[in-house]
Amino acid sequence: MPRVALTPEAADVLRGLRADHGDLMFHQSGGCCDGSAPMCYPLGEFRTGASDVHLGDLAVDSFVVPVWMSASQFEYWSHTHLTIDVVPGRGSGFSLEAPLGVRFLVRSRLLQDGEL
Repeated sequence: MPRVALTPEAADVLRGLRADHGDLMFHQSGGCCDGSAPMCYPLGEFRTGASDVHLGDLAVDSFVVPVWMSASQFEYWSHTHLTIDVVPGRGSGFSLEAPLGVRFLVRSRLLQDGEL
């Protein structure tokens, strides 16, 4: 069972972003302001390292979008399944969807026994 998923609406936005920006990635830091939202970047623009956890890869058509979270944030979310969705509104200026008038967000649910 994957730890992270994507809504069809979010997949539509990712298709457009990939056409404009190339390969993509998500990172969620859990910081203040919009830092608790998943941020979409061109692949490799946000550097990940030992302080990050790779949650999985989202398959969208023929491409994948890796999803990362800071290890400190993962301590709080390790018992949840995360779904990346998109809603109207302005998010962070650093995330690629910001100029589109939408923002990505995470919907979570508790993992059931045996899911991972």
